Amino acid sequence: MNRIKLLDITNTLPDQIEVKDNGVVIGAMVRNTAIAVNKIILESWPLLSKAILKGASPQIRNMASAGGNLLQRTRCPYFYDLTLPCNKRKNGSGCGALKGNNRMGAIIGYSDACVAVHPSDMCVALAALDAKVNIQKADGSEETMNFLDFHRLPGTNPEKDNNLPENALITSIFVPKNNFSKHFEYLKLRDRESYAFALVSVAAALDMDGNQISEARLASGGVAHKPWRWTKAEDFLKGKQATAENFAEAARIAAEIPLPYRQMPSRFHC
Repeated sequence: MNRIKLLDITNTLPDQIEVKDNGVVIGAMVRNTAIAVNKIILESWPLLSKAILKGASPQIRNMASAGGNLLQRTRCPYFYDLTLPCNKRKNGSGCGALKGNNRMGAIIGYSDACVAVHPSDMCVALAALDAKVNIQKADGSEETMNFLDFHRLPGTNPEKDNNLPENALITSIFVPKNNFSKHFEYLKLRDRESYAFALVSVAAALDMDGNQISEARLASGGVAHKPWRWTKAEDFLKGKQATAENFAEAARIAAEIPLPYRQMPSRFHC
């Protein structure tokens, strides 16, 4: 008989927000609400605060931890329906969503094994802000992982949501200093205003020199198995003037890439 061991990490992992010269360190046990209302976060990383406040409900945000937010399962409604196959529950059993309702399925980065999308709003902002994940491995050694490498695309192993080493713990999240505190937005389109996953969300931030864009960040939720960065659109905007025409072209560049599963002309390769 297999036994499951439960570990209480409540008083083991950091639960503080610590400002450094080069950024901010958010302890794994800091509650989502505490991050969102923190004065330093609101002043220097307001995109992160706005994204968190769009997530779930106040009750969940009050209890959810920073580390736990990262470790949410990527799932879709078919994951919960035990009468249908799901490769995330049991790899190799099939995917009930492929012949079902794909309205909330992935439009990029998916595979024949899974079309579920990552549910977090906080993670979309962290992806846009080039965060890093600090990890303590089972042997006591420490590792820092780029946030964009933390979550996985499904490939042939959709049961694996992230690249956290076995028996490792997230200790904290590092968000570097940036110049995105003035020109930013987090937009989330969903069926209802509270407690609903995104049909699509966008974290957008610009570093401006007058009317010229020095650097752009664009990330989305609700579109892929992990938070998705629109790097080609970002590269296009860099050095451009902040005009409606340039923003429209950046949107066109991003829109060229996605392809809903039902519209595939041939097998999609991640």
